[in-house]
Amino acid sequence: MNNHRVLCVLLALGTPVITAAYETDQFSNRQQPIADATAVMNRQVNLAIAASIANWQGKRDEMKVVDGIYHKIGGRHWVDKLERWAMESNDLERLDTPPHDSIYQGHPLWATRVAAFFGVGATIRINHVLVGTDKFGHFLSQGRKFYRRWLKAHDESKAAEHSAYTERAIFGQMTTGSYSNADLVANYEGYRFYRSLFEGDVVAGKPAILKWNDDHWAMQRPFDWADHVNDYWDEALNINAYDKLLYPHMKARFLTLCDDYWLAPEIYQLHNEESLRNRYQHLQLRDTSELRLSNLCTDRKNDTTDTARVQQREQ
Repeated sequence: MNNHRVLCVLLALGTPVITAAYETDQFSNRQQPIADATAVMNRQVNLAIAASIANWQGKRDEMKVVDGIYHKIGGRHWVDKLERWAMESNDLERLDTPPHDSIYQGHPLWATRVAAFFGVGATIRINHVLVGTDKFGHFLSQGRKFYRRWLKAHDESKAAEHSAYTERAIFGQMTTGSYSNADLVANYEGYRFYRSLFEGDVVAGKPAILKWNDDHWAMQRPFDWADHVNDYWDEALNINAYDKLLYPHMKARFLTLCDDYWLAPEIYQLHNEESLRNRYQHLQLRDTSELRLSNLCTDRKNDTTDTARVQQREQ
């Protein structure tokens, strides 16, 4: 089936499927100073955890807790409740990224596919990292699915296979041309969050968030996004893999950002990559380091310098 026919089929399926094709943009206006929202977002999750165990009745039931949190701030619709809240709340700041003026605009429709119709989602700062709000939906909803698969197999690699499949299929590359490494990281960290509710040392050196006391749950430590969010959530650092239709257009667009890069190269620096690579080695992330501005723009600057030297010699 060619790409035009794929697009028509998706349109026929209706808006709910297509809205899963939102992208985010951590390149545009990256130098804009916005306040870190970690504390605000921590509060939302901790309120949901507390609500899920309040007035507990019945025996110990870990999945009941997970589902309670999910229904409070996750959701069955395509935009999770916490994700929507982060997109709209006045309690936090977002990058000024106009929905239809992003790194994805101006490319042929057959390259961007359904993503061209909906613009981009919002970006906020968590744990000093720029994060697309779509990642909270991945964390809560896809993380919950990952957790349920792990409960069956007790094998993270097997549980990760389905996450990678969905990123290749209708929730990712099939509909947008993009395979998001950061989505897979957020899925996995959501799974780790659900496990950390009941198990110690899932977050190294920390006890479980909850403790079972005879006939009820009690919180013994607060949730903290800083335990889960790192540079691999930032799609300007952990860049998407693009299929052959979209790749040349995205690479050309990234090259237009080199002037921005050289104004503040430090904000494009990825920290602790060896540790992150090891942590996520089983998630089927794709190596897209060639598209990082730190590589593209350095190569381009070297090419420009070499050309200038040649011209000087010729004169």
